[in-house]
This record gives sequence, structure tokens and C-alpha cells, in this order.
Amino acid sequence: MALQQLKFEFKVNNPIEFSHEWRHHGVVGSGDLEILMEKKDLGGAVQVQVVTPVVGFDKVWGMVLEKIVKENRLGNISIEINDNNATPIVVSMRLRQALAEAAKDVRKEV
Repeated sequence: MALQQLKFEFKVNNPIEFSHEWRHHGVVGSGDLEILMEKKDLGGAVQVQVVTPVVGFDKVWGMVLEKIVKENRLGNISIEINDNNATPIVVSMRLRQALAEAAKDVRKEV
């Protein structure tokens, strides 16, 4: 099975940054995916790399990821997604779970 690598970059006004250097969420498995997030100085941008066996869904990936970035006003973060045939709703759910975990950690620090 050949894997393809997709790369995206998004930028929003007044982005919110993570306080932690990195975050991991999810497990690659049947119909699931893994998300790795790393805080980086990207001039306020978000860079996303998707490794997936599914071909032809570049536009769908872009729309799902852009929606998450805009809704959460993310910035200065690098996201790596290792996909194992997850549906767009699973991708969205896993990203929201990872962001919720990051938010919990921020609240603990305060």
C-alpha cells in the first residue's frame, strides 16, 4: 500500500497559540488516525502534513483542516496526521479531542 503525503498551510487573524511544546492524540488503527501537534514559530501560520493511503481526497482534507484552524483560531503550530482510512468526521473529531486536551493543560497551568 503506497502512502501519499499532503501538505497544507493556513493562517488566521489574531491566532491562539498552545502553551506546550507538543501534543499527541489518537492511535492509528482500523478507521482511526494519529495526530501529532508541535508548537513552532511559523509567523502565525499552521502547517499540516497528512500521510494517508487514500488518494483523491486532497480537497476534502483541505476543507476539514481549514475549518478546524479557522474555528479555533490556531496559529504557530505544526500538525502531523497519520491517517489509516479515517472518514472526515473522524478526522474532525480527533482534532477537536486533541485541542480539548491541550486546552485542559492550559487551564491546569493557570
